Amino acid sequence: MPGPRPASEADRATPPPRDSATDVVRWAAFSCLLVPVVLLGYGASLAGAVGTALGLAAVTGACRVLLRQSERGAARLAAEDRAPHRGRHHRTGTGSHRGGRHTGGDTPVG
Repeated sequence: MPGPRPASEADRATPPPRDSATDVVRWAAFSCLLVPVVLLGYGASLAGAVGTALGLAAVTGACRVLLRQSERGAARLAAEDRAPHRGRHHRTGTGSHRGGRHTGGDTPVG
Protein backbone atom coordinates (compact mmCIF):
# COMPACT_ATOMS: atom_id res chain seq x y z
CA MET A 1 0.00 0.00 0.00
CA PRO A 2 1.59 3.30 -1.04
CA GLY A 3 2.09 6.11 1.45
CA PRO A 4 0.85 9.65 1.02
CA ARG A 5 1.94 11.22 -2.22
CA PRO A 6 4.59 13.92 -2.01
CA ALA A 7 3.43 17.47 -2.64
CA SER A 8 4.13 18.63 -6.16
CA GLU A 9 5.72 21.98 -6.96
CA ALA A 10 2.29 23.46 -7.83
CA ASP A 11 0.85 22.32 -4.48
CA ARG A 12 3.62 24.11 -2.58
CA ALA A 13 3.39 27.30 -4.65
CA THR A 14 -0.20 28.13 -3.71
CA PRO A 15 -0.85 28.74 -0.02
CA PRO A 16 -4.22 27.75 1.41
CA PRO A 17 -6.87 30.46 1.11
CA ARG A 18 -7.14 32.79 4.10
CA ASP A 19 -10.08 34.67 5.48
CA SER A 20 -9.00 38.29 5.08
CA ALA A 21 -11.87 39.64 7.20
CA THR A 22 -10.72 37.52 10.13
CA ASP A 23 -7.17 38.83 9.71
CA VAL A 24 -8.40 42.42 9.72
CA VAL A 25 -10.46 41.86 12.86
CA ARG A 26 -7.51 40.19 14.61
CA TRP A 27 -5.22 43.13 13.86
CA ALA A 28 -7.91 45.55 15.00
CA ALA A 29 -8.36 43.66 18.27
CA PHE A 30 -4.60 43.72 18.76
CA SER A 31 -4.66 47.49 18.22
CA CYS A 32 -7.48 47.84 20.75
CA LEU A 33 -5.06 46.44 23.33
CA LEU A 34 -1.85 48.01 22.12
CA VAL A 35 -2.97 51.63 21.69
CA PRO A 36 -4.08 52.16 25.31
CA VAL A 37 -0.83 50.63 26.58
CA VAL A 38 1.17 53.02 24.39
CA LEU A 39 -0.99 55.95 25.55
CA LEU A 40 -0.36 55.05 29.18
CA GLY A 41 3.35 54.73 28.43
CA TYR A 42 3.40 58.26 27.05
CA GLY A 43 1.62 59.69 30.08
CA ALA A 44 -2.04 59.77 29.07
CA SER A 45 -4.62 59.37 31.80
CA LEU A 46 -6.11 55.99 32.59
CA ALA A 47 -9.58 57.29 31.76
CA GLY A 48 -8.36 58.53 28.37
CA ALA A 49 -6.71 55.19 27.59
CA VAL A 50 -9.84 53.25 28.61
CA GLY A 51 -12.05 55.57 26.56
CA THR A 52 -9.79 55.11 23.55
CA ALA A 53 -9.88 51.32 23.99
CA LEU A 54 -13.68 51.34 24.15
CA GLY A 55 -13.92 53.56 21.08
CA LEU A 56 -11.57 51.33 19.11
CA ALA A 57 -13.52 48.25 20.22
CA ALA A 58 -16.78 49.82 19.03
CA VAL A 59 -15.30 50.72 15.64
CA THR A 60 -13.78 47.24 15.35
CA GLY A 61 -17.13 45.61 16.10
CA ALA A 62 -18.95 47.76 13.55
CA CYS A 63 -16.33 47.03 10.90
CA ARG A 64 -16.56 43.32 11.61
CA VAL A 65 -20.33 43.37 11.11
CA LEU A 66 -19.97 45.29 7.85
CA LEU A 67 -17.25 42.95 6.58
CA ARG A 68 -19.38 39.89 7.29
CA GLN A 69 -22.40 41.43 5.53
CA SER A 70 -20.21 42.24 2.54
CA GLU A 71 -18.87 38.69 2.40
CA ARG A 72 -22.39 37.24 2.56
CA GLY A 73 -23.54 39.58 -0.20
CA ALA A 74 -20.59 38.67 -2.40
CA ALA A 75 -21.20 34.96 -1.81
CA ARG A 76 -24.88 35.39 -2.67
CA LEU A 77 -24.02 37.22 -5.91
CA ALA A 78 -21.51 34.53 -6.84
CA ALA A 79 -24.13 31.85 -6.20
CA GLU A 80 -26.67 33.69 -8.35
CA ASP A 81 -24.14 33.95 -11.17
CA ARG A 82 -23.59 30.19 -11.06
CA ALA A 83 -27.31 29.36 -10.91
CA PRO A 84 -29.14 28.93 -14.23
CA HIS A 85 -31.44 31.75 -15.21
CA ARG A 86 -35.13 30.89 -15.21
CA GLY A 87 -36.61 33.56 -17.36
CA ARG A 88 -37.59 37.15 -16.85
CA HIS A 89 -39.00 36.89 -13.34
CA HIS A 90 -37.27 33.68 -12.22
CA ARG A 91 -40.51 31.71 -12.24
CA THR A 92 -40.69 28.03 -12.92
CA GLY A 93 -43.46 25.69 -13.86
CA THR A 94 -46.53 26.23 -15.97
CA GLY A 95 -49.14 28.71 -15.00
CA SER A 96 -51.33 31.50 -16.26
CA HIS A 97 -48.31 33.83 -16.52
CA ARG A 98 -46.59 31.82 -19.23
CA GLY A 99 -48.03 33.82 -22.13
CA GLY A 100 -50.32 32.71 -24.89
CA ARG A 101 -54.07 33.05 -25.08
CA HIS A 102 -56.37 32.44 -22.18
CA THR A 103 -59.34 30.32 -23.05
CA GLY A 104 -62.66 30.27 -21.25
CA GLY A 105 -63.30 31.34 -17.72
CA ASP A 106 -63.26 34.95 -16.71
CA THR A 107 -63.79 36.87 -19.93
CA PRO A 108 -67.08 38.80 -19.99
CA VAL A 109 -69.55 37.81 -22.61
CA GLY A 110 -71.35 40.75 -23.91
